[in-house]
Amino acid sequence: MFNHVMIGSNDIERSQRFYDAVLGTLGAGEPLRHKAPSGHMRLFYRHEGNTFCVTEPIDGEEATAANGGTIAFKCNSPEQVRTFHDTAIAHGGQSVEDPPGLRESNLGAMHLAYVRDPDGHKLCAIYRIK
Repeated sequence: MFNHVMIGSNDIERSQRFYDAVLGTLGAGEPLRHKAPSGHMRLFYRHEGNTFCVTEPIDGEEATAANGGTIAFKCNSPEQVRTFHDTAIAHGGQSVEDPPGLRESNLGAMHLAYVRDPDGHKLCAIYRIK
Protein backbone atom coordinates (compact mmCIF):
# COMPACT_ATOMS: atom_id res chain seq x y z
CA MET A 1 0.00 0.00 0.00
CA PHE A 2 2.76 2.48 0.85
CA ASN A 3 5.66 3.52 -1.32
CA HIS A 4 7.53 5.57 1.27
CA VAL A 5 7.27 7.65 4.43
CA MET A 6 8.92 11.09 4.49
CA ILE A 7 9.51 13.33 7.49
CA GLY A 8 11.07 16.77 7.82
CA SER A 9 14.23 17.76 9.63
CA ASN A 10 15.68 21.08 10.73
CA ASP A 11 19.20 19.61 10.79
CA ILE A 12 19.74 17.03 8.05
CA GLU A 13 23.26 16.10 9.21
CA ARG A 14 22.04 15.45 12.79
CA SER A 15 19.18 13.41 11.35
CA GLN A 16 21.57 11.34 9.25
CA ARG A 17 23.73 10.54 12.29
CA PHE A 18 20.59 9.55 14.24
CA TYR A 19 18.95 7.46 11.50
CA ASP A 20 22.18 5.83 10.31
CA ALA A 21 22.56 4.43 13.83
CA VAL A 22 18.91 3.66 14.59
CA LEU A 23 17.93 2.19 11.21
CA GLY A 24 21.23 0.33 11.19
CA THR A 25 19.85 -1.76 14.07
CA LEU A 26 17.24 -3.01 11.58
CA GLY A 27 19.77 -3.74 8.86
CA ALA A 28 19.32 -0.59 6.77
CA GLY A 29 22.49 0.77 5.22
CA GLU A 30 23.64 4.26 4.34
CA PRO A 31 20.98 6.49 2.79
CA LEU A 32 20.96 7.74 -0.76
CA ARG A 33 21.60 11.48 -0.46
CA HIS A 34 19.62 13.52 -2.96
CA LYS A 35 19.60 17.25 -3.56
CA ALA A 36 16.10 18.29 -4.64
CA PRO A 37 15.71 20.75 -7.54
CA SER A 38 14.85 23.32 -4.84
CA GLY A 39 18.33 22.83 -3.33
CA HIS A 40 17.07 21.03 -0.23
CA MET A 41 18.84 17.87 0.90
CA ARG A 42 16.99 14.57 1.28
CA LEU A 43 17.99 11.19 2.68
CA PHE A 44 16.45 7.97 1.32
CA TYR A 45 16.93 4.83 3.43
CA ARG A 46 15.95 1.72 1.47
CA HIS A 47 15.55 -1.66 3.13
CA GLU A 48 13.56 -4.80 2.29
CA GLY A 49 11.41 -3.02 -0.30
CA ASN A 50 10.62 -0.06 1.97
CA THR A 51 11.82 3.53 1.82
CA PHE A 52 12.08 5.94 4.75
CA CYS A 53 12.96 9.52 3.81
CA VAL A 54 14.14 12.57 5.72
CA THR A 55 14.04 15.98 4.05
CA GLU A 56 14.70 19.60 4.71
CA PRO A 57 11.27 21.25 4.24
CA ILE A 58 11.04 22.50 0.69
CA ASP A 59 8.73 25.36 1.67
CA GLY A 60 11.49 26.89 3.80
CA GLU A 61 9.42 26.66 6.99
CA GLU A 62 10.53 24.84 10.15
CA ALA A 63 10.00 21.07 10.21
CA THR A 64 7.51 20.01 12.88
CA ALA A 65 6.49 16.61 14.24
CA ALA A 66 2.95 15.38 13.61
CA ASN A 67 0.84 15.54 16.77
CA GLY A 68 -0.70 12.09 17.13
CA GLY A 69 1.49 10.63 14.39
CA THR A 70 3.73 7.61 14.89
CA ILE A 71 6.00 5.79 12.46
CA ALA A 72 6.45 2.14 13.42
CA PHE A 73 9.40 -0.01 12.41
CA LYS A 74 9.02 -3.79 12.35
CA CYS A 75 11.60 -5.69 14.40
CA ASN A 76 12.59 -9.37 14.31
CA SER A 77 12.86 -9.95 18.06
CA PRO A 78 12.28 -8.38 21.48
CA GLU A 79 16.04 -7.83 21.65
CA GLN A 80 15.97 -5.84 18.42
CA VAL A 81 13.21 -3.64 19.90
CA ARG A 82 15.45 -2.91 22.89
CA THR A 83 18.50 -2.27 20.68
CA PHE A 84 16.48 0.14 18.48
CA HIS A 85 15.35 2.02 21.60
CA ASP A 86 18.75 2.14 23.28
CA THR A 87 20.49 3.21 20.06
CA ALA A 88 17.95 5.99 19.54
CA ILE A 89 18.56 7.29 23.07
CA ALA A 90 22.34 7.11 22.60
CA HIS A 91 22.05 9.21 19.43
CA GLY A 92 19.94 12.09 20.73
CA GLY A 93 16.47 10.54 20.85
CA GLN A 94 14.13 10.66 23.83
CA SER A 95 12.28 7.69 25.33
CA VAL A 96 8.54 8.30 25.57
CA GLU A 97 5.53 6.47 27.03
CA ASP A 98 6.12 3.24 28.94
CA PRO A 99 9.57 1.62 29.08
CA PRO A 100 10.32 -0.84 26.26
CA GLY A 101 8.72 -4.21 26.81
CA LEU A 102 5.83 -6.59 26.41
CA ARG A 103 2.30 -5.23 25.93
CA GLU A 104 -0.80 -7.37 25.79
CA SER A 105 -4.18 -6.19 24.55
CA ASN A 106 -7.07 -7.27 22.36
CA LEU A 107 -4.70 -6.54 19.44
CA GLY A 108 -2.42 -9.36 20.63
CA ALA A 109 0.89 -9.57 22.41
CA MET A 110 3.82 -7.48 21.20
CA HIS A 111 7.07 -5.94 22.35
CA LEU A 112 7.10 -2.15 21.90
CA ALA A 113 9.39 0.80 22.41
CA TYR A 114 8.59 4.44 21.68
CA VAL A 115 11.09 7.24 21.11
CA ARG A 116 11.16 10.72 19.64
CA ASP A 117 13.91 11.59 17.19
CA PRO A 118 15.90 14.84 17.62
CA ASP A 119 13.25 16.73 15.57
CA GLY A 120 10.41 15.36 17.73
CA HIS A 121 9.00 12.71 15.37
CA LYS A 122 7.54 9.78 17.30
CA LEU A 123 8.95 6.39 16.33
CA CYS A 124 7.91 2.92 17.44
CA ALA A 125 9.89 -0.31 17.37
CA ILE A 126 7.52 -3.29 17.31
CA TYR A 127 7.83 -7.06 17.44
CA ARG A 128 4.53 -8.92 17.19
CA ILE A 129 4.40 -12.28 18.94
CA LYS A 130 2.96 -14.83 16.58
